[in-house]
Amino acid sequence: MSTIPEKFDIEYYNYQLPEHLIAYYPAKKRTESKLLVIEKKPGKLYFHEKFSEIEKYFQKGDLLILNNTKVFPARLKGRKTTGGEAELLLFKKPTGFKFQTFALIKGKRIKKGTEILIENYIKIKVLDKLEGGRFFVELESQIEPLENLIYKYGKAPLPPYIKREPEITDLERYQTVFAQKEGSIAAPTAGFHFDENLLKTLQEKGIVIKFITLHVGYGTFAPIKVKDIRKHQIESEYIEIEEDVIEEIKKALSEKRRIIAVGTTVVRTLEFIAKKGLTPYKGLCDLYIYPGFKFQIVSAMVTNFHLPKSSLLLLVCAFAGRSLILKAYQEAIKKNYRFYSYGDATFII
Repeated sequence: MSTIPEKFDIEYYNYQLPEHLIAYYPAKKRTESKLLVIEKKPGKLYFHEKFSEIEKYFQKGDLLILNNTKVFPARLKGRKTTGGEAELLLFKKPTGFKFQTFALIKGKRIKKGTEILIENYIKIKVLDKLEGGRFFVELESQIEPLENLIYKYGKAPLPPYIKREPEITDLERYQTVFAQKEGSIAAPTAGFHFDENLLKTLQEKGIVIKFITLHVGYGTFAPIKVKDIRKHQIESEYIEIEEDVIEEIKKALSEKRRIIAVGTTVVRTLEFIAKKGLTPYKGLCDLYIYPGFKFQIVSAMVTNFHLPKSSLLLLVCAFAGRSLILKAYQEAIKKNYRFYSYGDATFII
């Protein structure tokens, strides 16, 4: 019987987080969340009360890349035609008067043929029941296009560890200020901490700012269910990276300037296109980053604190080393940093 090397055992990437440190709401102002700077060499930690202090760690000529995807109100609550509540998380934004997509559904006795009504305006029929609690569904409207109706009746798709109902304010705060291209069912949360003033300050300091698009899908936060992390398969997500961004990356690399990724979505996009030869790309990205990965583009990253045993935690451990990351997390816990989507930020340099 073969044993898994410790660095490939999912349990090696576990830690204990007190429940009260999970952020249920964002900071009052975006730049007032806390910041933990993790310096890979020589392995130092710097704690700050305000994210806005990140500015002092930037250098003129740095290339800062953000994800301009936009979250749509993918969470819908309705009732089955046979009675009983049902809640859906749509994987794609519906358009037109009839649309088919995959979804997660919470409710009792959901099976093929189940029909769900959303305020009597959207009829949803379950076409197929799949593995992992997923369903293939068809949405239909007789009145107006589905893309209009989900803004009337849909809610922000807050992750399940935020144990409260989505509020109207979440449609604004569970979104970056530079969100532009709609298509995500989860936000690129590292971008939450930037506001227009901070971005302007960085530009005035000589920081080059560019955008890519990665539409966050279910795969980003799907749990790893295998013991050997090498056997996990990440689901593909749609990305776009334009010619001007590619040229700026090439220029930064040739001039040995830092390329700073805001969020794991940007890291994955940049390292994926590096493997494809640094050319403009529109299509699916299936890059899975775990310890042992060789980074070709990213010099530093801004990212939130990630769940234990998650693919996102594996990515940051691949970048900075497991021991340093878990040490940083333990110190952040001692200092009452707030964790996960609405929580505080790290800057790994």
